[in-house]
Amino acid sequence: MRTANQWFDAYSGDHRNHTNQTIHWICVPVILWCTLAMLWTIPSPLPLQGFWALLAMAATLGFYTRLSYRLGLTMLLWLALNTWLVIGVLNAAGLHGLWMSALGLFVLAWIGQFVGHIIEGRRPSFFTDLAYLLIGPAWLMGKLTRRLGWPIA
Repeated sequence: MRTANQWFDAYSGDHRNHTNQTIHWICVPVILWCTLAMLWTIPSPLPLQGFWALLAMAATLGFYTRLSYRLGLTMLLWLALNTWLVIGVLNAAGLHGLWMSALGLFVLAWIGQFVGHIIEGRRPSFFTDLAYLLIGPAWLMGKLTRRLGWPIA
C-alpha cells in the first residue's frame, strides 16, 4: 500500500495550477459534506438515522488511519464537523431539504472541479484510480496541517 506522502505527491502532480488548487479548496469540502448529507438521507435497516453515512465514515477513517495515525485523527475531526453540519441542516430544513441542498451543491461543486481541471489542462486524478476520491480531502488536510506545523504524513 502506498504511503500518505506517495498519494499526496501523485495527487499534487495533477493539481499544480493555483486556480485549480483554489477551486479544490472550495469544492472538495463541499463535495465531502454533500456526500455525507446524501448518505444520511438513505433509509436504514436499523433504527439509526445516518447509518449509511456513519458506515462510510468508519470505512474511510480506516483507510486514512492505515495511511497515517495523524491523518486518521485529523480526518475524524473534519468528518465530525461535517456530521454536525449535516445534522444542523437536517434540523433546520428537514430530510427533503437536506437532500435537495446536498444534491444541488454536489452538482455545482463537481462542475467547479471539472472547470478547475480544464484550467489545469489535466484530467482529474480519480480517472486513473478511484481511491483519489478519498485522497482529495486528505490532501487538503495534509496541506492545512503542514501550514500549522503539524504534518500528518
